[in-house]
Amino acid sequence: MTNLKEIDDNVLKIGLPKGSLQESTFRLLAKAGYHFTISERSYFPSIEDDEILAILIRAQEIARYVQDGVFDVGLTGKDWILENRADVIEIDELTYSKTTSRPVRWVLAVPNDSEIRTVQDLQGKRIATEIVNLTRDWLKNHHIQAEVEFSWGATEVKAPTLVDAIVDVTETGSSLRANNLRIVDTLLESRTMLIANKKSWMDAKKREKIENFNMMLQAALQSEGKVGLKMNLPKEKLDALMQHLPAMKKPTISYLYGEDWIAVEIIVDENTVRKLIPSLKRAGAQDIIEYPLNKVIY
Repeated sequence: MTNLKEIDDNVLKIGLPKGSLQESTFRLLAKAGYHFTISERSYFPSIEDDEILAILIRAQEIARYVQDGVFDVGLTGKDWILENRADVIEIDELTYSKTTSRPVRWVLAVPNDSEIRTVQDLQGKRIATEIVNLTRDWLKNHHIQAEVEFSWGATEVKAPTLVDAIVDVTETGSSLRANNLRIVDTLLESRTMLIANKKSWMDAKKREKIENFNMMLQAALQSEGKVGLKMNLPKEKLDALMQHLPAMKKPTISYLYGEDWIAVEIIVDENTVRKLIPSLKRAGAQDIIEYPLNKVIY
């Protein structure tokens, strides 16, 4: 077993979330240029980079290990940073989650036929959740006394048999609805965060590596939902074409050798392409090529 505290200081030790975020995290990493290989039953993804060492661990635990210096950096939810009271550097927000780019929500939910309608109705009730600290803080802020117990999983099935209400995480609410639960209130919205150990952040070499890592992750995220378009057209039709270009900035225009033609290149939202390309074709564009983007760096 690798002892992370004994690893060479030149190596960036990264904590990556195992479980529901794992697939989307490795998809983002690959797009950013970090191609990890995961062996079955292994918690140590491999990469052809001697200066990176990663370990898979539950997102709930990553903030604590980053705080303690076991990891230099980690990817975990804002919710677990707060729940663990972790003293870490929050470098940047990463706008991705298990199934959507929306934040996840921690919500108070009760059975459909429950008499609980507001937080005030929780007085003296029992609540099951994974985020015990945050739930107690939320109740305290509302001046409500209720019993909060830690849930080891399958929280949705515990109400009303075992508890009066639950606080659970959701992206779409579909699992709650499937278990005949309705949402009463939202305690917290959370996104994935890139966090760093304070000592690692103060080290110039480590900080540069961490900033490079963040830059590439953000570049991969910025490219989500965008594509590039290339096209050729006669110079005299450029003004007409410009009326149809919803580019991020001014398009790139270059002259074709020996001809009165130009090449135009733009970046657009992918969901506009099906309507945009016919308009560009009618405005005189030819040889239109659409291509995917891996990274966009502003």
